[in-house]
Amino acid sequence: MSVQALGYLRIGSDKLDDWSSFATGWLGMQATDGANASRAFRMDDRRQRLIVDRELPDTERCFGWELADAAALDALAERLEQAGVAVRREPAALADQRFVRELISFADPAGNRLEAFHGAHVADEPFRPGRGIAGFRTGTLGMGHVVLMVPQMETALPFYRDLLGLRISDYIRGHPTAYFLRANARHHSVALFETPKQGLHHLMMELFVLDDVGAGYDIALGEADRVAVTLGRHPNDLVTSFYMRTPSNFLVEYGWGGREIDDATWQPSEMTSVSSFWGHKGLIRSVAGDAAPPEQVTPPGSGGRHAPLQVAEGTYQQVSGVCPWWDALAERSRASAA
Repeated sequence: MSVQALGYLRIGSDKLDDWSSFATGWLGMQATDGANASRAFRMDDRRQRLIVDRELPDTERCFGWELADAAALDALAERLEQAGVAVRREPAALADQRFVRELISFADPAGNRLEAFHGAHVADEPFRPGRGIAGFRTGTLGMGHVVLMVPQMETALPFYRDLLGLRISDYIRGHPTAYFLRANARHHSVALFETPKQGLHHLMMELFVLDDVGAGYDIALGEADRVAVTLGRHPNDLVTSFYMRTPSNFLVEYGWGGREIDDATWQPSEMTSVSSFWGHKGLIRSVAGDAAPPEQVTPPGSGGRHAPLQVAEGTYQQVSGVCPWWDALAERSRASAA
């Protein structure tokens, strides 16, 4: 059985107070009772989604992947072992620390620690955000997505696609080479970028309401160098977002409006550019470093570069058509789809 969602992220850092301020005051997560050596944070009904542990090396990251049940976890463990991947059945004490029923651990080809689990614990109390946000879009979509920088795509891609069971949503070959893979209806739960760097580039957290992203952008702009990548909109997952620096050496993408993928109809496609519809200045350089070429925005075609907004029920109010050009464009789109 395949993994279903990114369940949690555990990171090593001795900056526990900095992380507590950042996770609650900037991201809007809820702090939970943590041990002396760690801090844990909620973003929904789960007991924890982000764990910061000072006993881990500062560069260590652990990615928790959720499965449906014990049978699915056993099937994954067997598939990994048959492929030569060392799998550890973790003791109940560690599963209790993760607030899950059962847990295994293993490493991907780049050396990242992965954990797979089932039976995540649900909190007794409702989620209370650390600042005034409407909430995060999680549920069956999971915590969000992560982008990993890997040294060799030829080993990383088969691992995540064939062993973990993730499906390719789209990809780009060249500079950079990248694959976006999904575990559920979210466009991607992990993206792999082949670069000389290694490790976690960013964690994406999706908000329910666009205004909460805008308010977060205002807060981030109030501190020098907090914003690493400006507000913009991606052309593949359609998320409107910005990226901010965390107390550790990776970024958080704070976004809204991600598209959902229908497995029955979606076909993977090759992207010709990673440039956004607009904005996201600094993103290419954040991946490739100072050696990156100047960031280029793909010139729009005759119809411009647009895509419908991805909205949830109750978060929008439809207006009547007031633009003849847009109405004509929409009519042509409906006619071509008929």
